[in-house]
Amino acid sequence: MYAVVTTGGKQVKLAQGDLVRVEKIEGPVGDTVELQSVCLLAKEDGLVVDPKALESAKVVCEIIQQGRAKKIRVFKKKRKKNYTRTQGHRQLYTQLKVRSIEA
Repeated sequence: MYAVVTTGGKQVKLAQGDLVRVEKIEGPVGDTVELQSVCLLAKEDGLVVDPKALESAKVVCEIIQQGRAKKIRVFKKKRKKNYTRTQGHRQLYTQLKVRSIEA
């Protein structure tokens, strides 16, 4: 059984026991999070994509880690004008472990 869930503006395929990194979700390490925006649910008897049937579906996850991704560098340059600009960015993320998928 697996589910496709929307979190952080992205769709993620999750199965029980999976570890996944998603955009930052507030909460301490060890806390449980319920992801309720389920787009698709795959059961043994087939796929469920009906929005009314998916309203009660949720994925229960545990927060394993809060962290920051590797730094990316953004470099801008205007040639012949002696203009350069360097900017760095580190995206915040949350690592989740899927405990159960409830339909």
